[in-house]
Order: sequence, then C-alpha cells, then structure tokens
Amino acid sequence: MEKFMIKGLFTLCILGFPFLVKKPKLKEMLIVFFSKGILSTLIDAYVVNTNKIKYPVRPFPKIFSTNILYDMLFFPLLSVIWIKQSYHDNLPKILLKSLTWSIPMSFLQWYLERNSRLFKWKKWSIFHTFGSISFTLLTIRGLHGLVKRIDEN
Repeated sequence: MEKFMIKGLFTLCILGFPFLVKKPKLKEMLIVFFSKGILSTLIDAYVVNTNKIKYPVRPFPKIFSTNILYDMLFFPLLSVIWIKQSYHDNLPKILLKSLTWSIPMSFLQWYLERNSRLFKWKKWSIFHTFGSISFTLLTIRGLHGLVKRIDEN
C-alpha cells in the first residue's frame, strides 16, 4: 500500500509540475521550488540523523535515509501553490493563510504516521510537524518576497 502511495504521489507531482511552475513568474517559482527542496532536505536530514523520525518505506532506501520524494518534489510543489495563493498578501494575511496549510498538513501527517509505514515518529509530535511546516512556509515566503523585490528593481 505504501509503495502504491509513493508511486501515486510521484505521478501526481510529475503531472502537476508543468502546470504549477510556468510563465509568467517562472524564475520566481523555480527559485521557490529549489529553495524549498534544499531547506526541506536539510531539515529532514537533521531530523532523521538525530533519530526523531524514521522512514521505513521510502524511495531509494539504499541511497537516502529521508523521503526524498516529499523533500525534493511534493513539498516544493506545495510551496509553489502556497506562494501563488499568498502572492499579493500583506503579513497578517500571509500568517493566516499559512495556518490553512500547516494545520491540515500536520493532521494528515499525524494520521499517516498512525496508519501507514511511510514514517514513524520517535522523538516527534504533531506540534513539531506544525512548527517545521510553518517555519519552512514562512521562510520560503520571506525569500520569495526578497526575490520579488530584487526582481522589480
């Protein structure tokens, strides 16, 4: 079941990529996509190497100890959607909209941790997930704001 979920997620990401990362904001969205991939991978590598989370079923298990599909493709694509959703918003709206992403994602991960073998929380909780998702969303949104400001000049 878990391998089917991973293959389905990969297919969804590959099919969605050209529709999400496209002109007219191609450069901004690629910066968001790759920056989020790097940030997620670094955080996940730390969390896995400190034995807070384990990924029993993951793509390329002999090469990666993290779920590279989530870190380098799925979460970055969600961040592109997030940036598009909050593109013209001020800080209070950005903070409010970040909750519409971090709360459901936290509960989904909590559910999947309990009902699948995709990952197991050792020294981790739904609150850690909420904090890390919120942190990465807001960090990438701040980076995007900086890139957008530089691009306008």
